[in-house]
Amino acid sequence: MHQQTSKTALPTDAPSEFYQRDRSIQPPALTPDYKTSIARSPRHALLSIQNSLSEITGPVFGHNEIGEIDNDLIRNYAKTGDPIGERIIVHGRVLDEDGRPVPHTLVEFWQANAGGRYRHKKDAYLAPIDPNFGGCGRCLTDENGHYSFRTIKPGPYPWRNFVNSWRPAHIHFSLFGLSFAQRLITQMYFEGDPLIKICPIVKTIPDQAAIDRLIAPLDLNASVPLDTLAYRFDIVLRGRRSTLFENRLEGN
Repeated sequence: MHQQTSKTALPTDAPSEFYQRDRSIQPPALTPDYKTSIARSPRHALLSIQNSLSEITGPVFGHNEIGEIDNDLIRNYAKTGDPIGERIIVHGRVLDEDGRPVPHTLVEFWQANAGGRYRHKKDAYLAPIDPNFGGCGRCLTDENGHYSFRTIKPGPYPWRNFVNSWRPAHIHFSLFGLSFAQRLITQMYFEGDPLIKICPIVKTIPDQAAIDRLIAPLDLNASVPLDTLAYRFDIVLRGRRSTLFENRLEGN
């Protein structure tokens, strides 16, 4: 399967290079209001390197690598009952920079619980751990690029950026795409959250349209009556309409 049309003549059966990244919409590496960017942002001009074969080809994942309830965060860690919190479905499509679906690719997701705490030894937030919620899962997109999973809506939590900084409720995503050059790590926010517009990490993105693409709208058509609300989050790998996140770019 060809990923893009290359400007360089290649054999017809060879994978082609991806379009050059449009840096006019990318978050700058140095954004002092997001304090950790100061220590890790580059101080020299970035290099432009031609895509290698290993970057324009990538890992292939099979259904045998996905467990039956890997995409059900309500059930996949439960020990004594359902986890506490608002039950939601997250669904959408994964597309490439030309709007074509990306089929059979791995989508991984992880998040805090309803109180805003991660199940991680370094998370010392005072919210309690939910014994029935692990907070991570994965799935494969179908032949049309669709994915979905069920979970608990995460809570916001404080972090040490300014004296009283809070992260909006969010879910982390890792996607591999069709190649390593399409690898994307991003976050999804929820429509109507007042913390989004004041978050220093969100504000690293200079393009409001790109910020809007990180916010999942409520989708009542996909909800389960008397059970579960739904949010739709479409993800675009690379290109001007790509899904971004802060200033730690992976393949995007």
